[in-house]
Amino acid sequence: MATRYTRDHEWIRLEGDTATMGISDYAQEQLGDIVFVELPETGKQLAKGAEVAVVESVKAASEIFAPVAGEIVAVNGALADQPGVVNSDPEGEGWFVRLKVANAADVDALMTIEAYQEFLQTI
Repeated sequence: MATRYTRDHEWIRLEGDTATMGISDYAQEQLGDIVFVELPETGKQLAKGAEVAVVESVKAASEIFAPVAGEIVAVNGALADQPGVVNSDPEGEGWFVRLKVANAADVDALMTIEAYQEFLQTI
């Protein structure tokens, strides 16, 4: 499935009933050098819009929110030792969590890459 985006600059990619999520290239660029990523425990239930993670950069700390509801089934433990991966590969190896999605239609309701790029032009 294609990657979808939120107005808060999170991305999510659904594969079956599990989705991988992180922050967009635009978001990591705005944050600057990322020095720490606080991730949740697996098994945590998230409501759509709930805080998933906290990212600290040299500029600020920012909360990252769940684009859809679901249960965390995996976290990217590599970010504990290498938070800079979020800067170098935000939509690949810099992923944050994997969720068992409660409702796949919620993913479809998010922005396509084209819609997200148009949205970025308005910021």
